[in-house]
Amino acid sequence: MRAVSDRVSPWFLVLVAIAVAGAVLAVAGTPAALATGTSPLLTAGVVLLVLGGWAVSLCLHEFGHALVAHRAGDRSVRAKGYLTLDIRRYTDVGLSFVLPIVILLVGGIPLPGGAVWIDHAAIRSRGARSLVSLAGPATNLVLGALLTAAVAFVPMPIGLAVGLSCLAFIQVIAFVLNIIPIPGLDGFGVLEPFLSLPARRLAARVRPWAPLVLFVLIIGVPGVSSAFFRVGGSLFAAVGGDAELAFFGYGELRFWE
Repeated sequence: MRAVSDRVSPWFLVLVAIAVAGAVLAVAGTPAALATGTSPLLTAGVVLLVLGGWAVSLCLHEFGHALVAHRAGDRSVRAKGYLTLDIRRYTDVGLSFVLPIVILLVGGIPLPGGAVWIDHAAIRSRGARSLVSLAGPATNLVLGALLTAAVAFVPMPIGLAVGLSCLAFIQVIAFVLNIIPIPGLDGFGVLEPFLSLPARRLAARVRPWAPLVLFVLIIGVPGVSSAFFRVGGSLFAAVGGDAELAFFGYGELRFWE
């Protein structure tokens, strides 16, 4: 079983390869973009880099949950293959992978993906259960900070900086979205172990549709949307992000607008 549960999945490596290919195209398209103001090669590179990178981060997000759960006492996550970074094992391929990619591409929102099934009874303490929920969003925030640091301190072509800054901003936005304490999101999972039984029962009833309501509010209500992205932008700036590069990358990602 160790061969199934401990090796990094080839599917994860494929996603990494897609992101790397996008980075190469973004670099190759930089001279034309600087000379003419536009470059289909740069656009294709940013799209592949951001979508491939987002898919990689979805795997790392769920891996973060599973790794902390495993260390806290839930040994079942290994048998389920959650430690392989295999996107297919995170609940449902459609919900975990396809839907978040489509929503990001069309709506520009990093919708949370699927989930790992944790045996909470096997975890030793309420604090540990809280950390299991926190691990996923924390992974996104760390990725965002690492990407912004790379852009800030590693000399690179502007096309690559644009793609990485866009991906970094998406990671930060994903953290902000996931950490909101409503049922169905990780932010609520951080608090849930410390709530009363009636409160947890109420949360279980609204959990299936509460994130959907939040998503509709963010994309459909201008005031909510602006407040959400304002918070995300402030946090992005706090970790050293370049908003101008990130928003240019968003424009390349959503090239049809």
